[in-house]
Amino acid sequence: MTFAARVAPYVPDRLIASLARLVYPRFEPELGRLADLCPPGCGTAVDVGGWYGPWSHRLASRAQRVVTVEPVPHLARLLAASTPRNVRVIQGAATDRPGTARLWLPRGDRGERGVSSLVRRDIHHVAVDVPCLTLDGLGLRDVHFVKIDVDGNELRVLHGARELIARDRPAIFLELESRIQPTAPIVELLTARHGYRGWVLPHDSWVPLDAFDLETHQSGTSYVVSQGLLRRVLTPRHPRYVNSVLFLPDGHRPGALAVRDDGVHAR
Repeated sequence: MTFAARVAPYVPDRLIASLARLVYPRFEPELGRLADLCPPGCGTAVDVGGWYGPWSHRLASRAQRVVTVEPVPHLARLLAASTPRNVRVIQGAATDRPGTARLWLPRGDRGERGVSSLVRRDIHHVAVDVPCLTLDGLGLRDVHFVKIDVDGNELRVLHGARELIARDRPAIFLELESRIQPTAPIVELLTARHGYRGWVLPHDSWVPLDAFDLETHQSGTSYVVSQGLLRRVLTPRHPRYVNSVLFLPDGHRPGALAVRDDGVHAR
């Protein structure tokens, strides 16, 4: 367990949330490139896996409406109390069917580490029952951006958003990690079935996913993952571990602006 994870239970949630929002663009520089991801005039943006809200807060300034789905009860309550007024928080786990499921967490973790999942891995030891939902079942309209970070359940979330994707053709930014799950089924679903193309940000410029060997990159930089968020933020010279992909439809491509200060560590 990292130092940050050990001290998190003794720090007020609101303070952790504020710190997370402050430093997260250095950990995930795509957040500092929101204009490349979320189209202008965005109607509805969806944040699946809200955690402490770094994405929800920034999306709230760019989209007319933000819908945040967070399964951990106390984090969902925190988001509902602290996010801007145009953010609607739903406590539940997005997947491919409604109902109830077991949400798995590491021992001693209440969700602070951001690795809870409906898919159990070797790091998970305790579980809580949570309500499940599908994005299609939320009745959303004018969805232009969807961010998905659910530690291994991304494919089921996409299956549960089939109608939404076909109708609104949103930009989709999701976690894609070969150490957690096979990546090919997700790429196949979005590219072959839905006509999307993937993009990654390994340095200063966006690169097509089909021209970037993501699995080899992740294998070579996997040691970065064990260092924890705090160390990765404070030691920006380490190589970047790319674990998120932006999928865009209909021949669209992300912007070409420099990363600037949010992404110096990526070099």
